[in-house]
Amino acid sequence: MERNELLKRISIDPNVCFGKPCIRGHRIWVSLILDLLASGMRVEQILEQYPQLSREDILACLAYGAEMSRERFVEVPLERPA
Repeated sequence: MERNELLKRISIDPNVCFGKPCIRGHRIWVSLILDLLASGMRVEQILEQYPQLSREDILACLAYGAEMSRERFVEVPLERPA
């Protein structure tokens, strides 16, 4: 599935979840899925925990996160040598 098709699976509605990006048709924040992946959860584990989602929904969250990283920067603390 192409990036643009994946991004269509994400919705932003000011009347749903405070306007935070969610998986279309669900009240599951993109940031939640990204946090779960960052913490080491596998896609299969997330799908077990959220059976209403599909693998494409998870990929859509990753695609959205990639798009956001192109638009702005997040301060990352410098690692200081010991």
